[in-house]
This record gives sequence, structure tokens and C-alpha cells, in this order.
Amino acid sequence: MRSLRNSTVVITGASSGIGRATAVAFARQGANLALAARRDEALDEVAAECRSHGADVIAIPSDVTELDDMRLLAEEAAERFGEIDVWINNAGIGLVGPFADVPMASHRQVIETNLFGSMNGTHAVLPYFLEQGHGTLITNISFGAWIAPPFAAAYAASKFGLEGFTQSLRLELEEWPDIHVCNVFPAVIDTPGYQHGGNYMGKELKPGSPLVPPERVADAMVGLALRPRRGVSVGALAPLTKLAHTLAPALTEEVMARGLRRYFRRAAPSPYTHGSLFRPVPQGTGASGGYRQQTSGSQSLMLAGLAAAGVIAAGVFAARR
Repeated sequence: MRSLRNSTVVITGASSGIGRATAVAFARQGANLALAARRDEALDEVAAECRSHGADVIAIPSDVTELDDMRLLAEEAAERFGEIDVWINNAGIGLVGPFADVPMASHRQVIETNLFGSMNGTHAVLPYFLEQGHGTLITNISFGAWIAPPFAAAYAASKFGLEGFTQSLRLELEEWPDIHVCNVFPAVIDTPGYQHGGNYMGKELKPGSPLVPPERVADAMVGLALRPRRGVSVGALAPLTKLAHTLAPALTEEVMARGLRRYFRRAAPSPYTHGSLFRPVPQGTGASGGYRQQTSGSQSLMLAGLAAAGVIAAGVFAARR
């Protein structure tokens, strides 16, 4: 598309974080928006902000783990705006904790939200794309699909699964040149998601620098809607980590594991909580999580180590060549 003006964009997980930033970014482009999330009031707040930029918006409280909710979302968007041009699978959740200590119900909920939630959204919108003969599917995955962090087994499984799902779907749709399957792989983003996730470590959860503002991910999604590609990464750490793990997997995994263990040894105590795994929580409705001014030195060291591992691995690879 040369312009997004009057196009129809559906965004799940739109009540905060990357979803909220993305909704505002598309509103500024003049798109019509169908916004979905579990939190009614927060969703209405985002819709009002988007309308202030001149966008036509409908807010539809939905749970991505419910296929019927996703079908209703697609139906209402198409009915209101005529067709669906862009569908963004953005809703996601995480948890942190030793695998055996975390209830299986919590692991399952992460998979249901991140993997099946995106599959539900895709299953709901794909018939519209096929009938129209065009459409762009954008899935927010994470660089966690390239390297699995410890103490986040279900999250890693869901992200690796999303990478496989979208790859398979892209090949399936090769005969439809105007239907695009695009992925976004953000690095560490400053969002309220750390307040929403399940905490089974009993330690305070804070992301480490370098932190990327959610607006950069939103801009990447706008870019994909205008010029679809297989995928884009956001934040320098994402491609560096992928390079490091490709060329020196053992070294990269060791750096990550040691860095996270060091962080958890030093982190302040925090209550165990399911977070918003099973029901929404009131806190964290902004696009930003406000972490960029309070990042952890240990995590920053670990992330810097990952970047260094990438450079070292590339050097070793080049020397061997």
C-alpha cells in the first residue's frame, strides 16, 4: 500500500505496551482501527487517544485464547469498515520461574495466549484475506524465538512455535502474492509487560539495558504494513544475539544463563504471583513501562556479554573461513 489512510487495521493486545504504541502509530497514519484486549477501560482509553488523531476506532473487549472472540473481532471489523487490510497478532504474556516449580496450568496459559492466541487470530482473519485476495498478517514474536532464556521455558516454547507456525503458513500461501505473512522480532522493550507476567521466582523482575522504546516496534509494524517483508528485528541486540547463537551457541547460552542467575541472586525479593495470566491486572496501561531509567547493572552486563559473544563468534567464524 502506498498509504494507510482509510485502511483497516486490527490489533490484539492493544490496551498497553507495544499494542498501544502500535494503535497510536496507525491512527496517525489515518487508518481505521479495530482494537482488542481483555481490559475494557484501558482499551477505551487507547481508543480515545487514537480518535484524537482523527482515526475511526472500534474497541472490542476480547480474549485471544477464545476462538469465538477472534471470529467476532474479525466480523465486527469487516462489518464496520468493509474489509480487513492488516491484522496484527500482538497479544502476549510471559512468566519467569524454575520449570518444575511453576504450575502446569500457568505454563499452559502462556502457550494458549502466545501461540494459540495468534493461531486463533489468524484462523479468524484468513478467510477474509482469501476472499479479498489481499491482506497483511503481522505477528509480534520476539528475539526469544532465536535463543531460549532459562526460567522461561513456556515463553520460549510459544515463541519458537510462532516462528514455525508463520513459516509454514507463509509457504502455504505462496500462490496468493498479495497475502503477506510478516514477523517482528523485538529485542528487550520498555513495556509494562514485566508487571503483567507471572512471577514464580520470588524476585523483582526488571529488564536490562539496552532497552528499546515500544514506539520503535510500532514504527516497524507500520513499515511492514506499507512494505511487507518476511520479518524485521527491532533493537541492535536482536540480530547480534541471533548471530552469536548461530555461530557460537554454547558460548551464547552460557553468557545468558550466567547473567540471569547473577541477576536473580542480587534482585530484591518480590511476591509470587500469577500476574495477568488468568485475569487482567489494573496496573500497567501505558505504552512504556518506565524502565529505561532504572535498569539493572547485572542484566546490562549479561546483555552486553551477548553482544560481545556475537562479535567474538563472528570473528572466529571469519578466521576459520
